[in-house]
Amino acid sequence: MHHGHRRHFHRGLGKRWYDRENVLERLESYQRDLEQELADVSDLIQRLKAGEVPGQAEAQSV
Repeated sequence: MHHGHRRHFHRGLGKRWYDRENVLERLESYQRDLEQELADVSDLIQRLKAGEVPGQAEAQSV
């Protein structure tokens, strides 16, 4: 049942949490994290296609 008190959940966060610049900064940071994640996944895909075993050391010469 909806009681109409949803605004109170966000009251403690303060207005700055929703300022345009803060939102933009958080979204850009999140985008960088996603881009790094994508790069890591792409690298893993390329290694698997090349026949490498995940977790295997890259250079095993002694």
